[in-house]
Order: sequence, then C-alpha cells, then structure tokens
Amino acid sequence: MSAKRLPGKPLLKIKGKSIITRVFKKAKESRIGDVVVATEDKVIVNEVNRNGGIAILTSKKHKSGTDRIWEAFQKIKDKKIKYIINLQGDEPLIDVNDIKNLNKLAIKNKFNIATLATKIKNKKILNDKNIVKVATKRNIGYQNPQKAISFYRALKNNESKKLYHHIGIYQYSVTALKKFFNLKRSTNEKKNKLEQLRALDNKIPIYVILAKKNVVGIDTKEDYIELKRMFKYKT
Repeated sequence: MSAKRLPGKPLLKIKGKSIITRVFKKAKESRIGDVVVATEDKVIVNEVNRNGGIAILTSKKHKSGTDRIWEAFQKIKDKKIKYIINLQGDEPLIDVNDIKNLNKLAIKNKFNIATLATKIKNKKILNDKNIVKVATKRNIGYQNPQKAISFYRALKNNESKKLYHHIGIYQYSVTALKKFFNLKRSTNEKKNKLEQLRALDNKIPIYVILAKKNVVGIDTKEDYIELKRMFKYKT
C-alpha cells in the first residue's frame, strides 16, 4: 500500500476487481499448489479474505518481497513444500500457461531459482527505470532456459548481451529461499533496488525462461491507465 510511485495500488480496481484479487485468482487458476498472499497491510488481508483468498500478515520491516515470502513460509509450517513461486502482486496480466511452464521446467531441471522474461518489442524501455531488464549470454526459449548475467533498470551499452523484459515472478527451491533470506543485502541490490542481484552477487544462478505472453506491471499511474484501457479493449 505504501508504494511511492503509485500509493495504494493493490486495491486499485480494474473492471470492478482489485489488482491483488486479479493476481491471486490467476495464481489459483494455475492449480499448481496453495495460493497465499503475503502482505504487511491489514487492508490487503481483508480484501483477499473478502474475495475468497488466503492472506498472511507479515512484518513491515522487510526490504524485499522474497524476505517477506520467507516469513510467510515459516508461518505456514508445512515441511512437505519443496518449491515456492513468488508472483508479485502487480502482475494481473500474467498468463496461467507461463506460470505452469515455469513450474514444470524449474522442477524438471532442478533449478534453485528460475524466472520469466519476454522479448523487448520497444527499445524505449531500455532506459525506462520502471521496467526491469534481464541479460543472458544466449537466446532464451519457452523450453530453453538460460542463466541470467544480470538485471538492470536502465542501460545503454547492450551490444554483447541478449536482453529481455523481466517479469515479476520467481520459483525457488525451499533450500535456495532459505539461503537467500540469510544472506546480507548486497551493494548492487541496494544501489539498484533489485533483490535478485543478491542471489547473483552470491553465485546463486537464476535461470530465465521465455514467456509467451507479454506482461504489463503496474508501477505508475500511467501503467494503471494503460492496463484499464487494455482490459476494456479485451472486453
């Protein structure tokens, strides 16, 4: 609720449904496992419960979503869980089949951390700090994951890299999530405000898988207006 660029965004409505409700219902549609919303805000807990979801209230002190997820996982106390998917609450256009494919490949290849990205269709986003980019040495595919070299908010020199638009979803093994939580925040993470750099800075590989559907995250008022327009167009 305290997002600086768009305060209160989880409860903003798109065609009568809040953004957080649309996201957790997409997660449930994947039918991969239980869906729990981890949040520091009681109003979000109430919104999720009111719409048939499950939410866990966490500390307000977390510096990253992954740290928050570790606290929520500790509260669940289910030792049978081997993998956790972190779907960020501002991705209501995430495709269910892309979530399923991420889960399938992460388990098949025994990845400790895996994520999704889409092709960059507009080069203007390269210098847009609100849109995170990921670089790999080789081209990624729907069935062809590649290790991430790094993640960026803005960059100019990209000739030697394969660049993609990063999507806010990760799949962790429980072992990797615990290790990540116990690591100190790296200098790169704090400087760029990108938690995934903590893993790369500590030699924990992140594998990137191509998503078939493009996703628009919501970081600004302009993003929200564009998303409402897209939903109206779809209807």
